[in-house]
Amino acid sequence: MKTVSRVYDTYSQARNAVTAVEAAGVPDAEVSLVANKYVSEKYADVKEVSAPATGAGIGGAVGGGAGLLAGLGLLAIPGLGPVVAAGWLAATAVGAAAGAAAGGLVGALVGAGVSDEDAHVYSESVRRGGTLVSARVPDGDAGRIQSILDRYKPIDPIARGAEYRTQGWTTFDPKAPAYRPSESEIERMRRENELV
Repeated sequence: MKTVSRVYDTYSQARNAVTAVEAAGVPDAEVSLVANKYVSEKYADVKEVSAPATGAGIGGAVGGGAGLLAGLGLLAIPGLGPVVAAGWLAATAVGAAAGAAAGGLVGALVGAGVSDEDAHVYSESVRRGGTLVSARVPDGDAGRIQSILDRYKPIDPIARGAEYRTQGWTTFDPKAPAYRPSESEIERMRRENELV
């Protein structure tokens, strides 16, 4: 199995990518989504996640059958705080899966085979408002699924990392203060389709 991951600037791009990957035959149990809480007005003011809410997205996605997006819930991931998420990667990042990787989202991504550098950029991108989509697929399907995910205009982790470095960023810092996007950034995150 190989993990294919991409980060999108808008939730709508990520939602469309998830729908396309599932339509291509990837079971929803093998797809994960982690989004900044500001993608939804419903969650924007949440400061902490209660224990029952922490597993809502994970349980919905794993037990679902209506697709990954039907199982989205609010989770607390170390270093990111409350996020809108569902799927196996989110479960690993919050430590809800057996043998979970240490290190929150960075550790979960690296444990799934994403390079350390990309894992840091992806995690920082989610912190700053992006939406991460990951799919576990058979090695022979990885190229096809990458092509599908690339149709929805993901960020280039090398270019985005370089952009962050011009602002003084070096690596994802789980102890960094919570990021509060500006109103224009929140509008960008919610563009086109609001989560329910």
